[in-house]
Amino acid sequence: MEFLAAIPKYGFWFLLLLTILVFVHELGHYLIARLCGVRVEVFSIGFGPELFGRTDAHGTRWKFSAIPLGGYVKMFGQGANLFEGEAGKAMSPEERAVAFDFKSVWRRMAIVFAGPAANYVFAALVFALIFATHGKDIAVPVIAEVTPNSAAERAGLQAGDRIVALNGSGIQSFDQIAQFIGLNLDQEITIQYERAGVVATTFAKPDIVLDKDFLGKDVRVGRLGVRSGDAGERVELGIVDSLTEGTKRVFEISGLMLKGIWQMVTGVRPADEIGGVIRIGYMSGALAEASLWSLVMFSAMLSVNLGLVNLFPVPLLDGGHLVFYAIEAIRGRPLGERMQEWGFRVGIAFVLGLMLFATWNDLVYFDVIDYIKALVT
Repeated sequence: MEFLAAIPKYGFWFLLLLTILVFVHELGHYLIARLCGVRVEVFSIGFGPELFGRTDAHGTRWKFSAIPLGGYVKMFGQGANLFEGEAGKAMSPEERAVAFDFKSVWRRMAIVFAGPAANYVFAALVFALIFATHGKDIAVPVIAEVTPNSAAERAGLQAGDRIVALNGSGIQSFDQIAQFIGLNLDQEITIQYERAGVVATTFAKPDIVLDKDFLGKDVRVGRLGVRSGDAGERVELGIVDSLTEGTKRVFEISGLMLKGIWQMVTGVRPADEIGGVIRIGYMSGALAEASLWSLVMFSAMLSVNLGLVNLFPVPLLDGGHLVFYAIEAIRGRPLGERMQEWGFRVGIAFVLGLMLFATWNDLVYFDVIDYIKALVT
């Protein structure tokens, strides 16, 4: 199979991207922990047995571990750590001064939040670098052509109309139209448009057609049936504007991801769109072959994804810890050990279940399941 043959080649790019993003995430935890006076014992890329590492002057063991699918920072006195160390050990006053669990709840929240925040900052800087290097392409949302028998024609749109808003969301560039349509399949859309200086409203339900994704697989795509008149204008951006646009892009992507997830939860979008490490790994390799900038752009989008997912209020993830600490701040005392233990059990079950589901989707997507069935039948 082509997919199996690509694993060694594409696996390198995936592990490289994952290592960078995990390092950024854990570095956020590490830096704020040090700033808050917490002693960091271990900074690990990967899980399991150590492959190699070194201990710095502050006593932190920096290491690479055998299973390169994640990483962690172990802070002194951080409860019952899942990976190494002991919990409940009696501490001296000097040890309490540098122990995570003896810091204020607000400092602990800052340390936990710093991981996802670091991923967001990294993504914003990468997008800013792209904008500063290549500028920003802007195509005004003015219709140059309406496709015959399309949803746009049925809605009464004409060449020369300027799309102002879709479902109340302002539109500044033509690219936003396709992006919006892609997240609103099978739904009627309220379109505000300007014609001859007058703003009017119409409604359209985009047509659904089958298109090909990067692997040649059939995917459902929404088509409004409008075309832009030119390739757009490239605007050169300075450092400040690039940083501003990079930050805006991060939050735009976050909003799109949240909307897509909600549509899957409510059944508007199929859950088989959830991909796992196999699909991400393949895309990493394919984009690396296409161009370096494509891979850099993908790394920023993955960083946003990693930061956002870690903020979900699921025990075991950073967001779950933040929920526990928020409850502690409100109650004035932490949740009981039994409640936290059950919370982490539920979190582990959820995360493992989601990983298995995403992996199954990947195996189906790459026809591995059909290949295995063909071998045994």
